[in-house]
Amino acid sequence: MTQSIYDIVIKNRSGEPVSMERFRGKVLLIVNTASNCGFTSQYEALEDLYKNYKESGLEIIGFPCNQFMKQEPGSDEEIAEFCSVNYGVTFPVFGKINVNGSAASPLYKKLKSDAPGVLGSQSIKWNFTKFLVNKEGKVIKRSAPTVAPQKLVKDIEAAINTA
Repeated sequence: MTQSIYDIVIKNRSGEPVSMERFRGKVLLIVNTASNCGFTSQYEALEDLYKNYKESGLEIIGFPCNQFMKQEPGSDEEIAEFCSVNYGVTFPVFGKINVNGSAASPLYKKLKSDAPGVLGSQSIKWNFTKFLVNKEGKVIKRSAPTVAPQKLVKDIEAAINTA
């Protein structure tokens, strides 16, 4: 297992490698997303959080995933256009990934290992599961899809204001 979240390389929507190292020192909210989900409207609230806190050190990172009832069927470019046109998303939306199974992204393997779900479950149950990561790269909170992004404001502010 990877030692640090910053050792992991992810792919942007053009398929180019991006080191998580670029996010060192930032508070991260990492979310698996989908365009055809009952929680898709959370894009709007996530964008509001991003606009309100990006200058304070918050980065929101979206990872489209098609593993839950095929609710993210589009290409990476179609997904990016959907997010921009429908929700005004300006936070980074990376390339589509798997969050569960043997082909799960190394980032999600690390997140799930560091912050298991209910009863120690490692699997992601649905789209819009949220991981809040502190400036040192440690997961400080895992939130279910039903938790609205606005409910994380106190935790985000606390993480931002921690030296």
